[in-house]
Order: sequence, then C-alpha cells, then structure tokens
Amino acid sequence: MATHTTSPSIALTSAGTATGRGTEWWRTAVIYQIYPRSFADSTGDGIGDLGGITSRLEALVDLGVDAIWLSPFYASPQKDAGYDVADYCDVDPLFGTLDDFTRMQTRAHELGLRVIIDLVPNHSSDQHAWFQAALAAPEGSPERDRYMFRDGKGPDGSEAPNNWDSVFGGPAWTRVAHPDGTPGQWYLHLFDASQPDLNWQNSWVREQFVDILRFWLDRGVDGFRVDVAHGLIKADGLPDYTPATDGGSMGGGHFNDTVLEPAISAEEPTPPYWAQPGVHEIYRQWRRLLGEYAGDRVLCAEAWVEPLATLANWVRPDEMQQAFNFSYLETPWTGPAMRRVIDASIDAFEGVGAPSTWVLSNHDVVRHASRLALTGENPQGAGIGPRSPGQPDPVLGLRRARAATALMLALPGSAYIYQGEELGLPEVIDLPDAARQDPTWFRSHGKKYGRDGCRVPIPWESDKPAYGFSSSGESWLPQPADWGALARDAQVGLPGSTLELYTAALALRRAHELGAGAASWLSGFGDAVVAFTNGAVTVIANTGTVAVELPVGDILLASEEITGGALPADTTVWLRS
Repeated sequence: MATHTTSPSIALTSAGTATGRGTEWWRTAVIYQIYPRSFADSTGDGIGDLGGITSRLEALVDLGVDAIWLSPFYASPQKDAGYDVADYCDVDPLFGTLDDFTRMQTRAHELGLRVIIDLVPNHSSDQHAWFQAALAAPEGSPERDRYMFRDGKGPDGSEAPNNWDSVFGGPAWTRVAHPDGTPGQWYLHLFDASQPDLNWQNSWVREQFVDILRFWLDRGVDGFRVDVAHGLIKADGLPDYTPATDGGSMGGGHFNDTVLEPAISAEEPTPPYWAQPGVHEIYRQWRRLLGEYAGDRVLCAEAWVEPLATLANWVRPDEMQQAFNFSYLETPWTGPAMRRVIDASIDAFEGVGAPSTWVLSNHDVVRHASRLALTGENPQGAGIGPRSPGQPDPVLGLRRARAATALMLALPGSAYIYQGEELGLPEVIDLPDAARQDPTWFRSHGKKYGRDGCRVPIPWESDKPAYGFSSSGESWLPQPADWGALARDAQVGLPGSTLELYTAALALRRAHELGAGAASWLSGFGDAVVAFTNGAVTVIANTGTVAVELPVGDILLASEEITGGALPADTTVWLRS
C-alpha cells in the first residue's frame, strides 16, 4: 500500500496563511462566468440576454457557486462581442436595458449570489462618442489626446509609427483622413481596428473611468473583472518591438504570422505595450475607490503575465484583490507540472497576502474538455477547427477535464468556472467558416480559428429548440447536433454525470471549507500523482497511464468510478483523511 507522509513543501503548507489574512468573501469564492450572448435567450432572437440570465439563476444556486461574473453587456457595435464598448454606462439593446440589469442583479442578490461585471479600460469602440470627437478634432487637440494618435514615419507619414502587431493579427495601427480626404495621423489599436487604445497618461481618461466605476458601484455591483489589466500604459516613445517567434503564447510569439494572446514572460524582455509600471498607480486609485463602499467589493485582473511572482504585483495589498492564474490554466496535465505551478502560485500570491485563483476555461481559450486531450501544439488565441493538427480525443478530454476540475476545486483560494464546463461541453470544432464571428478569424485571414468554438450557446433542455437556449430555436452560433445528452436536464440527478460531479464537489468544498484551508503535499505515490491533504480531505490525482493503489479511506468524491482499491489513470479522488 502506498505510504503518504507530509512533504516539507513550504509554499504549499503556507496556503492557510494566505487565505487566513481576512474573511472577505472573494478569498474563497467559486465564481461562475456568464458569457451573456451564449447563456440564455429570453426574447427568441438567438442571442442571450439579461432576462435569460435572470430566468436561470436558480440553476446556478443549485450548482453551488458563490458569485457570477458577466462578460460585457454594454452598448456596443459588437465587432468583438461587446469588448468594443460604445457606452460604459448603458446596456446594449441586444441584452436588454438598465432596468433589466437591475432586475437581474436584485434577483441574484436575493439568491445569495454576488455580481461581478466586466470592465474594458484599455480601449473603447471606434463608435464611442469620445473617439468620434477625436476624429472630428484637429491634430494635437485635447480630444485626440484621449487616444493614442501619432504622426506616421517617412517623408509623407505613410509608414506606421512603429512595428507593433495587433493581438488579433495584422498591424496595430490604422491611419485616418483629414476632412478633405487627405491622409492624416495614425491611431493605436492593440486589438481590432474598431477598438482604439485609450491614452491612460491623460488625466481626463482616468477621471472618466472613476466616474464609470462609481456608476456601477452605486448600482450595487460587487466588483469588476478588468480586461487587459496589464495593457493600459505603454512605454515612453512607443519603441519598436519584435516578439519571439517560437510560437509559445507566454513568450509573446507568433502563429501563422499573427501575434498571440497578450502575455509577457520571464524568457524575453517585457513588451513596451504590456505590464508597464505605471498601471499599478491606476489600480491603487481604484482600490481606494472601492474601499469607500461597503460589502468587500472586488477587482480581478485579466493579466497575461509571467512569472507568477510578477503577476502578484497586481494583487498587492493596495491594488487588486484577485488576478486570473493563467499559468495554472496553461499547465499540462502531468504530475510534475501541476505540482510546480501549484507551489509557485500559492507561494507568489501568499507573498503579497492574496489568495491564489484557479481557472481551467473561459471565453478566450479552448475549453479544457478538449484542450487537455490535444495532441498537437495549440498556441493561445489560435483556437481549433476542422483543419487544426492534433485533434482532441473527446473521451479522453472529458475524463481529464473532470479529473482536473476535481483537483482544482480542492485547492485553497478562489476558483472560476466557465459556463457549460459543468456540463462537460467540449470545444465546438466543426463550426462552418461562414458562421464564425471572432475578429481573430478575419484579421488572420482564416489562419487562426479564434474563440467562437468555446462561445457556442449552452444546452439546457435536451428536447427543446436550441436545447432550451432560445424558445425560437435560433442560436447566434450553431449548436452541435449531439448536445442533447449534455443538456442540463439530461444530467440532473444522473449518477456519474459531469453536472452531478461539479455539484457534489462544490457542496463538499463548502462543507469542508477547502477554500480557506491549508494544503500539504503527500509523498510516496509516484511522479505522475498529485496528492495532498487540505484539512480533513485527502486529494489524489493520477495524471499518468497506470493505476495507483489508494490508501484506506472513505471516498467522498471521485471523477470516475473506482473499483478494486486502485485509482485509474486520469482520475481524481477525495478521501476522508
């Protein structure tokens, strides 16, 4: 029988001090991400909306989450699914009205769910009144200074101000014309051309966003997830920069001649458009603002930053409360890699008094039920489609996803769940080219499939039009024909279903207070096994190919059926310690 003794890993055993620094709700919360256009449609137009969210909140209470985070629902031309904001203080008619938001939030609070909303401060829509005023104003005007307008290079200014690439592919600069039609200045857009970057060195811009934060805080939101939180400040002089070309996303490399998801790493110099020191004073101001409001309001950074010790700068005591742990999300499903990233995460975040966050899927990455079974390289942002190499094995992918989730939900700190992963939804690979809407697809000229595959509307009822997503059967992205078995109603109460696994894990996590716990490594199980205790729970995850003998103990949770006292490959078990 395998022995299991406590390892002297200081980083992991100190997890209790990280979560023990305070009792704020966000330190241990499980937060459920809602992608509004794909969650539930109450009007029959095929696009999810706030009314649909309100109608389905009880299902999230039954699941056992503590809070919801909504991706953008603001007024927007929808060139990038709402991440191109035209009015930060209004709801896009696609999703309803401000009154609909109030009804949704009120109902969520009645049910005990906190509400976090997205904030997109790096860029606005080109249809925002601020940018339209900048286009109408002369060069050098205060209106132009609110964005990143620059003169071009060359004798006639026909060359872009520098060589930066857009995250979505192609150049990061677009030239505008004077009123008489002659060429004028260039503006920076690190994403789509319809998303001009704001100038965060401009005090007017900072004042506007303080007002925006107050608008939503006064309406009662519990916090903000901050999009591209590492991108607001650019290096002085906007120097040229050529990323590494090794194809690795955390290296900031390229894939098929397009730049990957925003990231910095320890392996190359910091890009002049990411993670500049000036961003931190912005978040210190925001943290002070949130401190004026009761209820432990929270800021969570979407910052693609490595190493974790650098990312921890975003969650120092006077800055944000949380930062997404993308290092964990991108870690391969192997024992050594998982142990390293867990140790590094808890060590880095505990060092600044913050809880670690854990996440496996979101609206920007290949769903982990497919990603964990890919056999070829899949740089972040590339997506997968029918022509992608290394197609995933769906059975293996789901098995690993269930095991990985069971491991994640036992760790101390806060966890994020992306809508549909509790149903075991895979990435939708075979979307028709004509149906794709992600700007990544268009700007890369079809070289990158982008993020549509993880954004397909989720199934609720197996025998209803659009699987209950929309009463009319409409769906803004086509749903697979075989999703009936994955619908929520087909899994409720079904022994062994992924929904029941998530529900049980969340109930046990809360009952055993694992989020506030302290974890300690266990040794003696072999290199492929990740094993630790957290309070009264022993967690053992087998990432290898050979079954592992289990110690004697009552099984609280298992990601797959366990027979004969051995833990199968790609399986996680929780035992009563």
